[in-house]
Amino acid sequence: MTKDNLEPGSFLLDGFPMSKSKAPVFLTDLLHARSPSGYEFEAQKVFDHYVKPAADKYAQDAMGNRIATLNPGGDPVLMLAGHMDELGLIITYANKDGFLYFDTIGGHDRGMIPGRRVIIQTEAGPVKGVTGKRAIHLMDEADRKKVPETHEIWIDIGARSKKEALERVAIGDVATYDHEFEIIHGSVGAARAFDNKAGAYIVGETLVRLAAQRKKLEARVVSVATAQEEIGVRGATTAVYSVNPHIAVAVDVGHATDHPDCDNRKYGEVKLGGGPIICRGANINPKVFSLLLECAKKLKIPCQIEAEPRPTGTDARAMQVGRGGVATGLVSVPLRYMHTPSEMVDLDDVENCVKLLVEFALSLEKGDYAHW
Repeated sequence: MTKDNLEPGSFLLDGFPMSKSKAPVFLTDLLHARSPSGYEFEAQKVFDHYVKPAADKYAQDAMGNRIATLNPGGDPVLMLAGHMDELGLIITYANKDGFLYFDTIGGHDRGMIPGRRVIIQTEAGPVKGVTGKRAIHLMDEADRKKVPETHEIWIDIGARSKKEALERVAIGDVATYDHEFEIIHGSVGAARAFDNKAGAYIVGETLVRLAAQRKKLEARVVSVATAQEEIGVRGATTAVYSVNPHIAVAVDVGHATDHPDCDNRKYGEVKLGGGPIICRGANINPKVFSLLLECAKKLKIPCQIEAEPRPTGTDARAMQVGRGGVATGLVSVPLRYMHTPSEMVDLDDVENCVKLLVEFALSLEKGDYAHW
């Protein structure tokens, strides 16, 4: 990458393109992309733009996954997966007055939905709206204490009739919150979909950086931006079958538990800015865990350990049991306020995840499949 082919408004920092906010341009473009599960079109285009040129082979599949391969003759086969889908709303009904009703895509906190600006993706382009419910002044005391059911919330696009609404929006169109990425302070940023545009960026950027070091690489590296994780790790389920890796690492976000009203006795201790989270437990191959930890220590990258006694709520749970079983690891970015319109991460943690996975890939030796 040179100054001559940078995107407008970006600059180079340590050789990598950065936006004005000092965040990687690739990451910020993913964060701006609107890609609810099953509607990943915008995120796919971003991944295509940044990752395809660095890959030796590049494919898309029927699920909407993006599969980038580096060093196709290498051994072992390492699959890195970060999902590019996000939460969303899907339009299900328009009433006679032109108000739109919806169902949720992914796990929403219903208390967070009302009073939000949203963007609906339609065939003719984006349509803006506001999620509405009865004002507090029009509720009795009992109603004020209730979290509204999904069918008690609507989207107001300023239409005057059902006919007008359905001329602008179709049943099955999807919406996302209109909350864009911004830096809060220093390296800490907020966006509606760090879960898991951060992971998709990390696996794509890892392949891009490895492409510049391919002479040191024994492994075949396959970076996959997976689809439909939020509704059941569906993209990873099919991708791990087609890639057929020996070793796999899922990259997602994990709960930072360093905020008020979070009991560390229940949820462990993870800090924003404390480095990548390396998961340990039944979903994780012990050799892969140990090697990830060893690589972090070698690079002097701060890291945090998360204990999970069962299959995790990530692509790792599908990858581990793909075909005859895959030696699987999980690396997560600490995140506050998961599944809300303003998720928060420290960009230093994101960068350290990339560095960790680059070193992990380079450390793999031919014929070592992490069997134990």
